[in-house]
This record gives sequence, C-alpha cells and structure tokens, in this order.
Amino acid sequence: MTTSRTDNTETSHGITRHADQAPTNLPSADMVLTNGRIYTVDEQQPWIEAVAIKGGRFIAVGTSEDISERVGEHTRVIDLDGRFAMPGIYDMHTHPDLALAPGYAGYLDVGIEDPTPEQVKQAMLDYAANAPADAEGWVYGAYFVRYTFKQAGIVANREWLDSFLPDRPAAILDRSWGCMLVNSKALELAGINADTPDPRHGYIERDSITGEPTGILVDGAYALIHAAMPPTPAHALQRAYGEAVNFQSGRGVVGTKFVHVCEHRLDALKAIDQRGKLSVRVEAAISWQDDIFPVKRRWELMAGERHFYRSSRLNANAVKFHFDGTHESRSSFLSSAWPGESSWRGHLNLTPEHITDMVADMDRKGIRVIAHCTGDGASDLFLDAVAEARRRNGPNGVRHQCAHCTTLLDENLPRFKDLNVIAEFSPVGWYPSSFSYARAVFGEDRMQRAYNFKGILDNGGTAVMGTDWPVSGFDPWVGFEAMITRENPWGDEDGRFYGEPISLEQAIRVMTINGAKAMEIEDRAGSIELGKFADMIVLDRNLFEAKPRGNIHNTRVEMTLLEGQLVWDAHGEFDGTEHEAIWSREMPDF
Repeated sequence: MTTSRTDNTETSHGITRHADQAPTNLPSADMVLTNGRIYTVDEQQPWIEAVAIKGGRFIAVGTSEDISERVGEHTRVIDLDGRFAMPGIYDMHTHPDLALAPGYAGYLDVGIEDPTPEQVKQAMLDYAANAPADAEGWVYGAYFVRYTFKQAGIVANREWLDSFLPDRPAAILDRSWGCMLVNSKALELAGINADTPDPRHGYIERDSITGEPTGILVDGAYALIHAAMPPTPAHALQRAYGEAVNFQSGRGVVGTKFVHVCEHRLDALKAIDQRGKLSVRVEAAISWQDDIFPVKRRWELMAGERHFYRSSRLNANAVKFHFDGTHESRSSFLSSAWPGESSWRGHLNLTPEHITDMVADMDRKGIRVIAHCTGDGASDLFLDAVAEARRRNGPNGVRHQCAHCTTLLDENLPRFKDLNVIAEFSPVGWYPSSFSYARAVFGEDRMQRAYNFKGILDNGGTAVMGTDWPVSGFDPWVGFEAMITRENPWGDEDGRFYGEPISLEQAIRVMTINGAKAMEIEDRAGSIELGKFADMIVLDRNLFEAKPRGNIHNTRVEMTLLEGQLVWDAHGEFDGTEHEAIWSREMPDF
C-alpha cells in the first residue's frame, strides 16, 4: 500500500510534515474514511486505504495508519470495512426538464416504450377527455415513435390526428426528440402554413405538390409550436430538476451538464441552489436558437446576465447548438450521401459561416460551445470552426464539446486532442436494441465507426459520457458497463454492439477525471488527490473484482460525498447526526 500525502513539506515514516512540526500538531480532519479499497485515478498513487477531509478538500490520502494522525476530538471517522470507493462520476449531457417537467405540468404521457398508432390515439383521446380545455385546450405530450407507424402502414401526419382530434390543438413528440407530430388546429395557432419558411435549424415537412405542412416538424421547427403554447410552469421545472439531482446523487454523480436551458430553467435551478438542495455541480448550457422551446432573454444572458446564476455549484457559462438532426429522421449531416440517396447528406442547421463565426465569438468570450453533432459531416465542420477559433483567439481558449459523436471520420480522431475539444458519447442509448437498430439505417460502414471511445483515447483525446436522458435512460452505470463490453447489460441480445471496447481503467477515467476536464475543474476535482475537492463515492462492490457484463450496471452507490458533504446515504447511516445527507434511502423511480 502506498504511503500518505499531506499538505505539508517533509516526509517521514509515510507521513509528510513540516520539519519543526510534531505529529500532534497536524490539523485534525472534519471527516476520515478509513480501512477501504480506494481507487484514486491518480497515476502516481492509484490505490490507498484512507482519506482525511477538512474544509471540503482532501488534506491527506494514504494508509489507514497514517491517516489516523488526522483524527481529532471532533473528527467523524467512517470505517469502510474493506468497501470499494472511487472518485464521483460525471454525466456530461442530460435534459431532466424535458423528461420530468411535462408530467409534473400535467401533460400527456403515453407511457409505452414503442407505442402502436392505436395506443397513441387512445392515450390522446383519454387525455383529451380528462384534461380541462384550458390553455387554448392543448393536447400535448409524449411519445409517438415514427417507425411503429411505418410498421403499421400508417402515415404519421396531421390528417391522422385530425381524424380523431379536429377541434383542439394537438401535438406529440417523437421519442427521439427529433420531430413532433401536430394537427391542423395546432398549425393554425402557431401560424404555420404553406408560406411559412423553414427555420434554419430545422424544417417543416410539406406536401410535395401543394407545399402545405404535413404535420411533421423536424428538429428546431417544432419550437414554433412551443412558442404558441404557455411556458412550462415554474413548479414543474423546480420539481424536475430537484428530483433529477436527487437521482444523480444516488447514482454517484458529482458533476453534470443540463443542456438547452432558458431563463425559466435557470430560475428553477437557482431556486434549488438557494434552498441548499443542488447536490451536484451543474453546468447549464443556454440554447443558442429556439431548438426546443423559445429563449426570450438569450441575448441578455449571453451579454452577462448568465452570471447572475453563478455559485459554487451552478454555472451557466455555456451554449448548446444543434448543428444537425438525428439518424431516425435521416437529418444527421453526413460527410457523404445517405445510403440509397444520390445527394442527400442530411440537414445542417446552420451555415458553415454561421458555425465558424459563432464558435470564434463564443471562444473569445470564454463561453463553452456544446455542439450537437450526430453525423460525421457535422463534427467535421465543428472541428474546422474550433480550429479557426484557435487561430483567431489563440490556442488556450475554453474546451468546447462535441455532443454525441455518434460517428466520426477516422482522420478527425487526432484533432480532438490537437484542438482541445471534448468528445462526448451516449453509450446509455445503445440499448435496448430497437434504438440501436434504428440508428443502423445510416449504413454498415458508419456503424462500424459508431461511438468510437477507443479511437479518441488511443489518439490522446478526452472522451466523456452523457446519458442524454430522456432520449436514453438516466442511469450512467448502464453506459459505464456498455463502453467496456459493447454488449447488452441485460444479456438478451446475441453478439456485441458495433465498435471496440475500452478497459475498466479507461472507463473509470472517462467517468471521473475526464468529466472534470469537460467542466475545466480537473485541477480541483475528478480524482482523489491531496488538495482536491473531497468528491468520493462508496460502492457495494469492487469494480476490479466483478465481471463487467451484467454487473457494473447493477452497481449500487452507498455514499456520495461532494466537497466533503454527504449528499447521498443509501442506508441512512448518518440520519440524525451533523453529517446527515441531503438525500437518503430512496431515489425517485424513473
């Protein structure tokens, strides 16, 4: 076992102290965790037995015997009894407001993973019958799945919705969040007709002869519908974010990115923060365009109003862009034509000139750009824009983030390191199989290069994981396992998923120190080292002793510490004490 390190300068018998300082003069810790198997992610000292925490930081790390010198009269000592611990983990892309707030606002939830058209129809009729006809009588919610309509031989369009809901505005999102299906009344209220131009960041599907909208609005185009509706109530947003951070703390998450926010969502996050319930560090990314909902104070936020929300746990110094669409709607922007097409490469939501100038401007202002890039053509343009930003502004700007990185050109893999760009992947979305196979429509060759964690890491780049909830599930441990095995955690599929696996050690770095790098706090967090924030999780199993497949996704987090504060206590071990956790025992069931 390695010796301890402390915040002093002279080493003797495994403990470091000032030359003129006796061991009894060492500062006593607020909390000591001892007798554990602790993996630090520090290459100089990967395994330790104990840590001492004071003022929210690690003041000593090493052997249990050495750390015992940090125990004072008021130190809380936690005997891990051989349990495994590691740094807290990071989820670098999620949308809890989109997942939860609609339900808390009373919107429709079909509640079926792959509903048939008949099930969607019945759910909408039931909702219309029971919901009061206020707020212009909107029948709004989620989800329909476009390919189940194709399987049933039914065209998902406004005529289908008009056939049973002709008099009330009706709108329902696709499960991929790539499009929305609306009826004629909704189009009328939103002012969408044959003369309405497509927004640059999406498009309106139209009848090929008349040009009239079919009722399918793709990507940013459905923000036109949201703009015609009342905004999501504040109470629903606060409850959504509150339950989300409760769940994340219970799964060991200490840092996260909530992407696509507006002034209402930032107000909700600030309210939770001020109540002392923001138990995860949050980087909130403001929507650059009305990609999902209208952002009425975008320019004020960009000019500096975003700093009004700043605290030690909340930061809104990022923007989120949709560079392209989704594979399900064949709107991902590819580097060559889609299979079966002569020229269609997908939809680029911004001109290359817009992308370049915007990235350079944000980079100059120190604002992080998180760019949704599902196609290899979109990520290629993003990297070109970052390269130009580095040329104009110098090489030491903020780390921008390429979101999803579903497919990447091989020649672009080294550029992530060269340009200091974060490659974010969504491994939770690989399963269940229906989603994976739906994405396979863009070609076998590209699927072989899908979600290339290994390619980024082998080229020295920084890869991170984002759940992308609600497009995928919210449990990061599913993605943790999948990136190591490239296999279904539940074992109900034959063979491996596309692409190459990475090692357990690499996956742990993806989930910890790399997440800290994506938030630009790796000098203060992401590993268990002297002087860093005391972020640590205690697990119910040793990840190095368990077979990855079928085990890692089931990992249970028994304790989560954020800056030395106990934010999750699964068994209520500290109920009634001064260290009582913010959350304990039960998580919200999503």
